[in-house]
Amino acid sequence: MLKEYRKRKKISQEKLEQITDIDRKTIFRIENDLNMPLLDTFAKMVVALELSDKEIAVEVKKTLEITKNSKKSQ
Repeated sequence: MLKEYRKRKKISQEKLEQITDIDRKTIFRIENDLNMPLLDTFAKMVVALELSDKEIAVEVKKTLEITKNSKKSQ
């Protein structure tokens, strides 16, 4: 989700690193679902990307549905 919003805003990972002071490698791992961000890291990215409450809520809901469905199939 964060990768899509970052690209929509036309911000490179390097620029996001500068804005948030989050290492580019960490940004890469978060964007590619290799790591789950800590709350403060997520908050920094949300603020830098100027995401609205609605955008965040929609994405959280999608994530919860995916998690719920994957647990059902196990």
